[in-house]
Amino acid sequence: MRRPHIRSLAVAVTVTTAATLPAVPALAGTPAGTAAAGFSPAAAARAAAFAHSSATGVTRGDTLTTKDVLTDPDGKQHVRFVRSHQGLPVLGGDLVVHLDKRGGYLGVTRAADHAVQPATTEAELTAGQAEQKAAVAAQGDAGTAELVVDARDGRAALAYQVRVTDSRTTEAGGSRTVVVDALTGRIRSNTPDSDEFVSPALKEALRRRGESADPRADGAADFSGLTAAAGSAAARYPSTAHGTGVSLYVGKVALTTTRTARTSYLLRDPTRWDTETRDAKGRELESFGHGTKFTSTNDTWGNGAVANRATVAADAQYSITKTLDFYKKAFGRKGIKNNSTGARAMVHFGKKVGNAFWDSVCGCMLYGDGDGKLFKKPLVVLDVTGHELTHGVVDATADLEPTRVDDHGYQYGEPGALNESLADIFGSGVEFAAANPKNPPNYLMGEKLGLRQKFLRRLDHPSLDKLEGTIDYWSSEAYDTEVHAGSGVSSHAFYLLAEGSGRKTIGGVTYDSPTYDGSQVTGIGRAKALAVFYRALTRYMVSTTDFHDARDATLKAAADMYGTGSVEYRTVDKAWAAVNVTPADTPASGR
Repeated sequence: MRRPHIRSLAVAVTVTTAATLPAVPALAGTPAGTAAAGFSPAAAARAAAFAHSSATGVTRGDTLTTKDVLTDPDGKQHVRFVRSHQGLPVLGGDLVVHLDKRGGYLGVTRAADHAVQPATTEAELTAGQAEQKAAVAAQGDAGTAELVVDARDGRAALAYQVRVTDSRTTEAGGSRTVVVDALTGRIRSNTPDSDEFVSPALKEALRRRGESADPRADGAADFSGLTAAAGSAAARYPSTAHGTGVSLYVGKVALTTTRTARTSYLLRDPTRWDTETRDAKGRELESFGHGTKFTSTNDTWGNGAVANRATVAADAQYSITKTLDFYKKAFGRKGIKNNSTGARAMVHFGKKVGNAFWDSVCGCMLYGDGDGKLFKKPLVVLDVTGHELTHGVVDATADLEPTRVDDHGYQYGEPGALNESLADIFGSGVEFAAANPKNPPNYLMGEKLGLRQKFLRRLDHPSLDKLEGTIDYWSSEAYDTEVHAGSGVSSHAFYLLAEGSGRKTIGGVTYDSPTYDGSQVTGIGRAKALAVFYRALTRYMVSTTDFHDARDATLKAAADMYGTGSVEYRTVDKAWAAVNVTPADTPASGR
C-alpha cells in the first residue's frame, strides 16, 4: 500500500443532499450516455464540487483531476477525483462526487473533512535536504523531491514526497515513498511501494514458534495429451493459441497463449488484454519491460516441478487470469484498473525472497521463489494472487492506506485493515469463481501454505488465527491495530452477510461464526454480499475509510441495489452490528 495515511481528524465524510435509491444491480460500469449528447460527467462533477464547496471541502486554488468515472444502470454517476492545491498534489485530498442521471448533484464522499490549505507554501527545507533525509530514513537512493500538501493527519502541511529505490529496509530491495515535512524536516511517513502478502508480523510469529511454511504442491503431473495443435500452412501470426500449464499447485491447467510462429509460443493471453507473465531471473526488478519473456516450442508450460522455471509461471498466469475472469464476470470490471488493460506478473523475483507482492510502481505481481527457511516454495497460489491483485483494484479506486507504519515495517490503522480485508474477501471470491477441485474454494486464506494451523486467516471466525492475532470484533483499539490483525472486523462482517452466523459446512469445510452480541444473522448469499462490498468500494470508499465508514458505504450500496426496506439492507446492518460496528459507537473526529 503506497503512502501511509497518518490521520487524527481526516475521517471519511459522506454528505448527501438528495436521495434517489433505486433497486439496481451492482455493475462496474463505464460512462454512458444517459444525459444530453456531449455531456461530461467529470465536468459536471467538478462544477458541482465547487458549487457545493461547504459539503465537498473544495476551495479556491484547488484543481480536481479525474481518477475514475462509473455510471450505474439507472444513470447515476460517481466521479472520483484526486486533488491538487495551488499546483501541489494533495495527499489525502481524494473525493467522490455523486450525480443523478442528468448530472445533478446528489452528494459527496470525501477523505478530508477540512480545507486543504496549508499555512504556507514556502518551504524551509530545500529539495536536496529533503532527499537526503528521505535517503537516510529509507536507507536507499533518493529520487527527486516533489512539493506536496499532506492533508492526511487532519491538518494541511507543506511537505516533500520522495521515492527512494534500492531500500535496505524493504524486502528484496524495493522502493519506498517517504514524505518529509518541508518546514521541520520531520519524516511524516515512510512506506514500501509494494504490498507484500507475508507481513513482518507473520514472519516474526513463525520465527518465534520455530515454524516454517511448506506449501503443498499438487504432486506428480500427468503429461498425457500435451502436444500442441498442428500448424497450418495458411496460418497468420501472432494468433490465439490454447496451451497447457503443468503447474506446481493445481496440476494441469488450460492457458490461452499467443502463437508467434509455427512452433513458437509466448506466455501472453490475447483474450485477456495481453495479460502476461515474465521471468525476473533472480533480479529485483520493478520494471516489467526488463523481465524475460517465457516462450515455448510446443505450448506446454512447466512440468510440475520447481526446477522447471515455467512451472511457477503457469501457476501465476493461471491465477491471474482467473482473478481477471472473476472481476469481469461478477462486476463487469475490465482489468485491474477497469481500463481494458491486462495484468502483468514476474516470477523468480530476487534471490531467496519468501513473499509475493502487488507492486504499484511496476503495476504488476512479483513472486519470489521462497527464502528456504520460513517459506520454502514460491507463493504462486490462487488465493494469494486474488488477494494481491485486489490490492491493485483498491489502488485504482479508494486507495485505502494505513494510518501509520513503524520502524519495523508494521502497518497500522483501520483504512489499511479494510484494504487487507477486501483483499481476503475478493481473494476468496476468486477461489469460488475458479471452482478448481485441486484448489477447493473456501472462506480460508492461505490454506495451501502448509501452516500448522491449516490456514493463514479465515473469514468466519477470524480470531482462530493465532499467528497474526486477527480480531473478531471492533473496539476502540482497532484504530491502531496492525492491519492484518485488524482485517478480521470487516472480513467477519462480510462472512456474516454472505453466510450468516452459527455452524455450517460448505464445500467440506466446517464454519462456526460467532457474533458480538449473541445475535443470529441469516446470510443473503455470497454473490449478493460480494456485489454489496464491491459497489461500496468503488462508489463510496476513499483513502481514509474506516470500519464505521465502511458500514455506511455498504448500507448505501445495499440501498442502491435493493432499497432501504429490503432484507439485504437490513442484513448489512445486522452483520456490522454483529461485529460491534454500530452508529452508537462511531468514534468522534480527532481521536
